[in-house]
Amino acid sequence: MATKSKSFAAARSRVLAQWRGVDYAPLEAARATPARLPGEVLPALLKELRLDARQAEAEVVKVWNSLIDPVITAHAQPAGLNKNGTLFVNVDSSVWLAEIVRYRRKEIIERLQNSFGKSVIQKISFRIG
Repeated sequence: MATKSKSFAAARSRVLAQWRGVDYAPLEAARATPARLPGEVLPALLKELRLDARQAEAEVVKVWNSLIDPVITAHAQPAGLNKNGTLFVNVDSSVWLAEIVRYRRKEIIERLQNSFGKSVIQKISFRIG
């Protein structure tokens, strides 16, 4: 019996579409779906877009360029910040990687932690890239 009513509904919508000259079935289906409040949709959307993480990364790049020695920023730039507090920095050569890791790492992390706090930037990982 249920298949008869489904086939009747399908036939009815086809006849109506022919009579109208336009198929309104998708619009009618969309109207049947209730609208959701923005408060229900936005948190999931923001999480999916990762806007908070992107904003934090942009802020790190901005502070990096203003706090760190321009000679270093010419050869090393932040590439990302993970949720565990590790800042990934790309360095353009192995020579600069060795220089930064040996002599400048402590200074760089102290400056960034003073600016952002120790919970945001816990450690720095330098890599050639």
